[in-house]
Amino acid sequence: MASAVRAVIFDIDGTLLDSVDLHAQAWVEAFAHFGIETEHAKVRSQIGKGGDQLLPVFVDRDRVKREGKAMEAYRSDLFKRNFLDKVRPFPGVRPLFERIRTEGQTIALASSGKADEVAHYKELLGVADLVSVTTTSDDAERSKPFPDIFASALAKLAPLNAWDSMVVGDTAYDVQAAAKAGLPTIGVLCGGVSETELRTAGCVAIASDPQDLCDRYGESLLAR
Repeated sequence: MASAVRAVIFDIDGTLLDSVDLHAQAWVEAFAHFGIETEHAKVRSQIGKGGDQLLPVFVDRDRVKREGKAMEAYRSDLFKRNFLDKVRPFPGVRPLFERIRTEGQTIALASSGKADEVAHYKELLGVADLVSVTTTSDDAERSKPFPDIFASALAKLAPLNAWDSMVVGDTAYDVQAAAKAGLPTIGVLCGGVSETELRTAGCVAIASDPQDLCDRYGESLLAR
């Protein structure tokens, strides 16, 4: 690892936005529409993956091939219609991003979300002017825990590379995907995943939420 972190790559859902339960509920209702019964807690535990990785947990392989795209499209439309306007930022996102930029570091967003959702989130967070690089589901063949989204972010950050960069995420899927791309991860607890699970997955440090990371920036791994 280089002595200085020059780029910080953020997951969005559960890391910057209080949206995990909303995404889970949208999936539960979408599955129900297709006659599939699921439990909210079980679906919630899979949030952080994109639909390509989440669907096979609840739907058999042949049906995913037949109806997977229709299920994803229905869920996406349902989320935008009934849940998107309920998403709220966690405290401290804008101050954290301002601090990072003041320190001369570059900010990237790496999400499994659709491009229009991510664009909306940047406006909701009020950070569009501070973000240099954004990746969405359009930039990755496979979603987390595969590394595609982080690899895409690194490609856009070039000439900065994995040695210069650090991920901030809220799920084990973020940590696993980042590690496969050669990136260390600071875990945040605001997405609802336990510190034990995040540390077991390989997080190099833990913060409560963006505000906590901002308040303790000077002593965090981002500042080294």
